[in-house]
Formats: sequence, structure tokens, C-alpha cells
Amino acid sequence: MNLQTEYEFTLPRGYVDREGNLHRAGIMRLATAKDEILPLSDPRVQRNDAYLIVIVLSRVITRLGELGEVNPGVIENLFASDLAYLQEFYNQINAAGRPPSGLGGNGEDPGEEVRQRLGESFATP
Repeated sequence: MNLQTEYEFTLPRGYVDREGNLHRAGIMRLATAKDEILPLSDPRVQRNDAYLIVIVLSRVITRLGELGEVNPGVIENLFASDLAYLQEFYNQINAAGRPPSGLGGNGEDPGEEVRQRLGESFATP
């Protein structure tokens, strides 16, 4: 039995870098305990609990478009709808006790259920 630890996603709108390039496709890996524990000692999280998701996502997103790295600054500059999408996607793939629906080798867009749950109708290329 193989455990799938990485999942592809496509942001509804996408991250626009300093040069104006749009980055939508990415990969998120399953979170480890360390991914959720270490950010709690970050001063930004201690000042503002809402910043926790920024740090966690920057740790578990292994690729976003052609960016060399995904750091907290990238996550901070996502459109709000993309941040909401990634939070829901994170929760879906890391859910305990149930397999993520719509995720796997069946050819489905792994983020479609997330987009539907967010109540948005995002156009995909």
C-alpha cells in the first residue's frame, strides 16, 4: 500500500509575482506534527493567531508555479480567495480518519470539491 503524501492543486486566481507572472499550479504535501508545532513559537504567530496558517502553508506548499520557493511573503500576498482555497485544501488532505475525496489518480481536479465547498465558481484554464 502506497501512501500519497503530495497533492496537486490549482489556485482559483493565482499568485502574481513582482514581474507580473501568474502562478496557479502547485503541490502541497501532507503536514507533519512539526509543521503545526514549530510555527507556534514564531513571534508573528504569537502576536496574531491568524498568522499561523501563513506559516503552515509556507511549510507544506512545495511548489507554486515557477517560483523558486514558497515563503510566508508569498502566502501573505495571495488573493483572499486563494488563501481560503488553500486553507480548505490543507484541511481536506490532512483530515484524520477519512480519505480525501476527489484526490488521487482518477483524473479529477483535486481542488474541485474545495471550490464547490467554498461556494465559488472559478474558471479553470
